[in-house]
Amino acid sequence: MFNLNLLKNILVPLHLFIYLIFPNSAITQTTKNNFKTSLENALNTRNLELIQEIFKYDSKLKVPTKFAEIIEEFPDSKWKIKRLKSNISNKEIYKIKVTGKKIVNDDVYTLESNFNYLFTTLNGEINEGTITNLFTIIRNDNKDIDISFEIPDKVLTGTTYDIDIILNKPLEEIIIAGGIINHQVDSYLEQEISIEPFVSGGIFKTTRAPSQPGIQIWSGIITHPKGIITFTKSIDIVEKI
Repeated sequence: MFNLNLLKNILVPLHLFIYLIFPNSAITQTTKNNFKTSLENALNTRNLELIQEIFKYDSKLKVPTKFAEIIEEFPDSKWKIKRLKSNISNKEIYKIKVTGKKIVNDDVYTLESNFNYLFTTLNGEINEGTITNLFTIIRNDNKDIDISFEIPDKVLTGTTYDIDIILNKPLEEIIIAGGIINHQVDSYLEQEISIEPFVSGGIFKTTRAPSQPGIQIWSGIITHPKGIITFTKSIDIVEKI
């Protein structure tokens, strides 16, 4: 068993990032047009006061504190926000990408995270928001391993679906091991992943979606002689597609 606490310095940003933009109440008086610019500028300039203002109604999640911790972990992180077309009345969609680097024991770890941020507007205010299609990778192998992640963004309640993590090129005698778990966000750092050698060119798992709509989150780790790859992927569980 591989305890995620052993990689706390690497995995803490993943845990914090999942929480970063999960407001469960109205979060700002800024109009929707100004919100994108204000949020992107605040994130890229490390303006904690503006972050505090944007999330001033979020007393439970303490977003500014979590953001400050991510800045400490990845001081050079860059945030890009793109507004997507929404077909849902009063709902905005932002496509957000975060990249960054950090050094741990002379190893360079790179962060890349992509997700959609969906939120409603009410009387010109930003209202409840949620994250979908979250996919975050932290790795220190300089992308030497050619690997594909085939994990769906959305599945129907109660249906079976596949999670495939595929090594695209043969590795000959090199031994690569890995594992994956379905976890609850609250207990992410307390869970363990069973690490086993790859015997079939990757990790191939068939699982069943819950019977109720919601979000499933999968996390995993791949280890090989040149480094470590960790990832987190969210899947929307829906009643219809």
